[in-house]
Amino acid sequence: MGQEQTALLQGTLDLLILKSLALEEMHGLGIARRVEQITGGTFQVKPGSLFPALHRMEEEGWVVSEWGESENNRRAKYYRITKMGRKQLETEAERWGRISLAIAQALASS
Repeated sequence: MGQEQTALLQGTLDLLILKSLALEEMHGLGIARRVEQITGGTFQVKPGSLFPALHRMEEEGWVVSEWGESENNRRAKYYRITKMGRKQLETEAERWGRISLAIAQALASS
């Protein structure tokens, strides 16, 4: 059976990136792998979506970045969630909780 790739709804990518960075700083490829891992393979983030989102999130003050060495000794930009980013993660998680509950209730209604 082929793996289905699901499109990310607006706002979901930010939530998944912030959640991925909540435990430790990571470079872009690490973030993409973590998103795929924590969503059970449902969401796969392409660089064309990931890096513009990270750039925007840096401008918002939700993440900061610095250059470092990757596992294979290559130069990589590492991203870290900020205090503002943690607050945004909390806000977005609550919002998505309400949305998913409302959709589940709508689908369950007859």
